[in-house]
Amino acid sequence: MRFASVRVVTQHIEGLVEFYQKLSGFEAARPADGFAEIQFEGAVLAISSEHLVKLFNAGAATAAANRSAILEFEVEDVDAVFERMNALGTDIVMPATLMPWGNRSLLLRDPDGNLVNLFSRPRR
Repeated sequence: MRFASVRVVTQHIEGLVEFYQKLSGFEAARPADGFAEIQFEGAVLAISSEHLVKLFNAGAATAAANRSAILEFEVEDVDAVFERMNALGTDIVMPATLMPWGNRSLLLRDPDGNLVNLFSRPRR
């Protein structure tokens, strides 16, 4: 088995795609109307319009209703990401902070309220 992707369902696909493109610096692929994928090293973030879920899997997912999953991205420089995203007016939950286990971590919310953790591991 190979882990393929995480899909976030949204009512505002253009805004969410734009947010993750700005966050990552990667361009999204658009294989279908209402659907986008951003290829990261080792994983794909898929973004789907809630309209598509209603067409094919009514009731299976609800946009902007997550309060249990955290999307996590390892980055080189958490402080640089913090400065960039803060300047864009992103909802910062926790500024760049050194965690007890050694990671430097930043928590923010995407436009749908999903929690995003950006972290860097201690240099060795």
